[in-house]
Amino acid sequence: MGQSRSMVAAESPRLIPASLHHLNGSAIASLNKRLSRLLRPNPQPPSPPTMASNAKSRWADSAEDAALDAKLKREKEDKKRLKAEKARKAAEAERLAQQARVAKSSNGTENDGDVNDSTRPAKRRKFTPDAEDGTTTANGDDGAPPDAKEGAAKLMRFPVGHWGKCRSVENYDKLNDIEEGTYGWVSRAKEASSGKVVALKRLKIEPSDRNGLPVTGLREIQILRDCSHRNIVNLEEVVVGDDTSKIENIFLVLEFVEHDLKSILEDMPEPFLLSEVKTLLRQLTAGVAYLHDNWILHRDLKTSNLLLNNRGQLKIADFGMARYVGDPAPKLTQLVVTLWYRSPELLLGAKAYGKAVDMWSVGCIFGELLTREPLLQGTNEVDQVTKIFELCGVPTQEKWPSFRSLPNARSLRFPKTPNVTGSMIRTKFTTLTNAGCKLLNDLLSLNPDSRPSAKEMLEHKYFREDPKPKKEGMFPTFPSKAGQEKRRRHEPNAPVRGQNAADLGDVDFSGIFQGRDKEEKGGGFSLRMV
Repeated sequence: MGQSRSMVAAESPRLIPASLHHLNGSAIASLNKRLSRLLRPNPQPPSPPTMASNAKSRWADSAEDAALDAKLKREKEDKKRLKAEKARKAAEAERLAQQARVAKSSNGTENDGDVNDSTRPAKRRKFTPDAEDGTTTANGDDGAPPDAKEGAAKLMRFPVGHWGKCRSVENYDKLNDIEEGTYGWVSRAKEASSGKVVALKRLKIEPSDRNGLPVTGLREIQILRDCSHRNIVNLEEVVVGDDTSKIENIFLVLEFVEHDLKSILEDMPEPFLLSEVKTLLRQLTAGVAYLHDNWILHRDLKTSNLLLNNRGQLKIADFGMARYVGDPAPKLTQLVVTLWYRSPELLLGAKAYGKAVDMWSVGCIFGELLTREPLLQGTNEVDQVTKIFELCGVPTQEKWPSFRSLPNARSLRFPKTPNVTGSMIRTKFTTLTNAGCKLLNDLLSLNPDSRPSAKEMLEHKYFREDPKPKKEGMFPTFPSKAGQEKRRRHEPNAPVRGQNAADLGDVDFSGIFQGRDKEEKGGGFSLRMV
C-alpha cells in the first residue's frame, strides 16, 4: 500500500497536463499535494451514538409539556365523571316520577296536590305584611293561623287554574223548567252537595249540527268564561250527562237570577218610575259598554234576556248569538237580533255592521221600560220596517247618505212630502224630559253612524238630571216566577243560525203617513183638524 502511494507521488508529475508545464516547481508541488489528498482512500465513518450517550434531542418533552398533558388528562376524566353523575341523577328523578305516577293512579285521585312532595323542588314562601299594624303573620299549610306572634309572616296565596274533565250533571237536582229559548232549555236546579240554586241551560242541537258542538254553543261558553262584570250573568261551570257520546248532553251552569225584565213588565200594574228606568238603563249600558270594549257583540238584546235580582241588580244573559269581532269586522251573519229589536240597516240587508246594532236594541228597550210593552211590534220584516219609519221618520240623503246602497232599500218608494215624515218620538213619549227625548232619538237614529256608543251614553246628561237614578238597594222587589210553571213568551223567537235574511222586494211606503199633514202638534199631544 505504501509502495502504491509512493508510486502515485512519483508519477504525479506526469499527471500534470502539458498546458501547466510552464508553472514553477513550488506551484507544481502544491498541486501534486492536493491531488494526492484527493486520491487517498476514504476514512471509516464515525460510529452512531449509542443509547448510553448523554446527548439530548431538541424534540424531547420538557417538564412544562408533561404538566400540561397531565392537566388535560385530569380535565377529561372530570368531564366523564360529571356526565355520568348527571345521567345517574336523571335516571333517579325519572324513577321517582314514575313511582309518583303509579301511586297517584292507584289512589284514583285527580288532585295535583296528591303527588309525592319529595319529587318537587323546595319553593320559597312568599310573605306579605299585615295591612293593619304593619307586622306580618304566618299561616300554616292548612290555612289555620299559628299562635299569635308579633313579627310572624302571612303566607300569600294565589288562585291557580287547572285542567280537568267536566263534572257530571248528576251533581245537580233539577227543580223545574223555566223556559225554552232558541239555543237551549233553561231549568232551575240545586247542587246536591251545597244546596246552591243555579240555572241549568241545556244546549239545543239542530239537525245541521249533528257533526259536533254547534258554533253558537262554543261562542257562548267562550264569551261567558272570558267576561267578568257585575251586569253580565256569571258562568259557574260546564257539566255533561252520563252518556258523553251524545253531543246534546252539555249543560251550562249559570248563576240563578230571580226575574227577567220581560215577565216583570208584563205583570206590573204601573210602569217603572223614571228614576227606576234610569237605574235599569244605566246598568244595561254599563254591561254593553264592557262587551263592546272587549270586542263582543251581543246581537240579541231584549227584555227577556235581561235578568233582575231582588237587590235591584240587572244582568245581561243569553249569549247564544254573541260573537267576537275585530277591526276590520269579519264576515258576519245578516239574520241576527229578534225582529222587534232589529235595527233598520239589518232589515234592509246590510252585510257589514258593528256595535250600533246593539245600541238600537238598547233604544228599543228604553222605550219598552217607559211603556211596559215592546216599542216596535212588527209581524214580519216589511211590517217591522213600516213601524220603524212611522215612529222615526223615513231616511233621507242628508240624514243617512249610504241608505240607498243597501240591498233592500233600492226598490223602496217614499212620499214626496218630507215635512210630514219626521220622527214621532216626542209625540209618543210625553213624560220624557228634553234630555231623555234627545237620548232616545239618538239611539233610534236610522243612520247607525249617528247612534251614540255605550260609553258616550253613560256620560249623557239624562242620567245627571232630576230625578236621579234610584239606588239599587232601594229598588222594589217582585215575586219570583222561576219556581212556577214554564214561562210562555208572547214575542218572536231569535233567528236561527244559518237562515237567510228576508228580501223585502218592491215596497211602497208612500201611504203610511197619510193624514199626518192634517195634524196640529201641541206640547206633548196631538190634535186632528176636522
